[in-house]
Amino acid sequence: MANTQISSLDKRFGYTAAGSNLRTEIMAGITTFFAMVYILMVNANMFTAAGVSYGAIYIATAISAVVGTVCIGLLANLPLAQASGMGLNAFFVFTCVLGFGMSYANALVLVLFDGILFIVLTVTGLRKMIFQAIPQAVRIAIPAGIGLFIAFLGLQNADIVIPDSSTGVTLASFNLLTNSWGAIMPMLVTILALLAIAVMAHKNVKGAVLLGIVGGAVLYYVLGFLTVSGFSAGITMSSPFAAFGEFFNEAFLTVFTKGFNFSAYIAAHGGANTVLVIVTTALAFCMVDMFDTMGTLYGACARGNMLTKDGEVPNMDKAMMADAIATTVGAVCGTSTVTTFVESSAGVAEGGRTGMAAMVTAVLFFIAMFLSPIAQLIPGCATAAALVYVGVLMMACVKNIDWTDIEVAVPAFLTAALMPFTYNISYGIAFGLISYVIIKVCTGKVKDVSVPTWVITALFLLMLFLTH
Repeated sequence: MANTQISSLDKRFGYTAAGSNLRTEIMAGITTFFAMVYILMVNANMFTAAGVSYGAIYIATAISAVVGTVCIGLLANLPLAQASGMGLNAFFVFTCVLGFGMSYANALVLVLFDGILFIVLTVTGLRKMIFQAIPQAVRIAIPAGIGLFIAFLGLQNADIVIPDSSTGVTLASFNLLTNSWGAIMPMLVTILALLAIAVMAHKNVKGAVLLGIVGGAVLYYVLGFLTVSGFSAGITMSSPFAAFGEFFNEAFLTVFTKGFNFSAYIAAHGGANTVLVIVTTALAFCMVDMFDTMGTLYGACARGNMLTKDGEVPNMDKAMMADAIATTVGAVCGTSTVTTFVESSAGVAEGGRTGMAAMVTAVLFFIAMFLSPIAQLIPGCATAAALVYVGVLMMACVKNIDWTDIEVAVPAFLTAALMPFTYNISYGIAFGLISYVIIKVCTGKVKDVSVPTWVITALFLLMLFLTH
């Protein structure tokens, strides 16, 4: 029976033909899960700033991860995994909700539009046209800008970077003579957890981010109980099914029951502004999702020597469709854009070559749904370390920017810098595109600007002049 089952799995996924075996695929799937399971805790913690309970988003994130990972495994037969994307979740919470002033439900509509638009673009083949419409200088710089943005958020969540009336932000005080140890200790935990993740990653320890988060949590409680007078951990162990109750009450189907009611936003900003914000923000979601997924697919497959003879990702369109379906499901469940995780490369490095590895990762995400009470014990200072570290990883793309070419350097810099400086990913893309077009026009290279680039740039110009 076992041999028949294994044979049927091999027939379905073809891991033997791909140079792998069932044991390797299982280990690769486990490795990928432990490399990216931190997203359940980090995403849930981030969404509390938007007024949604931890448990609701924890379950929404887990379900969308299961759906996305199963889709990419079955449709594209790739050993990759999906979940709510880092950076895109920050864009959702800190730009759409806290920045633009939309409700959580309204912002979910933008994610739903992103998913539907992604599906249409993939089915019609327009995806390639949109991708090519974004100048390479801007395209390359987008991950770096998002990396700076989420690292900035991590430092703020850890209270290492704090508001300042004269400079905007400043470094929190580590002075033991003027500040209490109880206030300094969580900041030190974040720094130590970040350094521990870096050291483990350098030594190729599997699941370094997760281990860093768990180690930071343990250190936080040990130091708290041993050294902080009157330390209160606030530990409560609820039923794992309580999170499911929160999910169904606050997140699931909210995009349909409350999301399309923009009356409050229209009253505050006007109908025309609302339409323009919806169009440009949904487009920004879609573009970032598209570039992030494409970059991850190429990077992960290249690492495992899985690219085709033409240097393409195998089953690229099916992989993109899996991403689009997962994003749409994520919006219905109540979480931000779902995308392919760069941490999937860990599973590829472990030897995963087919969708069988993705199936294993999906099963583990399903099991993790019932562990939310344990996940809630992780303090914010521990998950903040993960945010900063992921920001570090996303900066790697800057090496591909020709900083000696001003036509490239200025759009790339504005794209990356304005995302954290303005707390808004779409503003970074907008200024990158606008600067690129203006430089090309003023240097007599207007023919280098394609019609789609003009259209997208015009939309962002309208957003800046009419909505901000």
